[in-house]
Amino acid sequence: MSILNDLAATIASRKGADPESSWTAKLLSQGPEKCAEKFGEEAVEAIIEAVKGDRDRLTSEAADVLYHLLVMLAARDVALDDVLAELTRRQGTSGIAEKAARDRG
Repeated sequence: MSILNDLAATIASRKGADPESSWTAKLLSQGPEKCAEKFGEEAVEAIIEAVKGDRDRLTSEAADVLYHLLVMLAARDVALDDVLAELTRRQGTSGIAEKAARDRG
């Protein structure tokens, strides 16, 4: 996971940077809504490649999805460590039971 932590740190360092200096800074300067939109576009592209069965293209699109997810999280000040802590909290819990608990709560 260190590559994701490194990437999240790089993204965080781009907040407030000159939008002309990096793609990340440009995305973040456009606000959380634009970051979410871009994440959605990348997710759809990954879905398309998964359906097509093109392993190499899916791998590339999955990397784009992870990057844009981290940008979206940064735009809303959600730390990767918080997401990882939530995954840890859920570990060992049936997905069906966990979803049912969320639906009741």
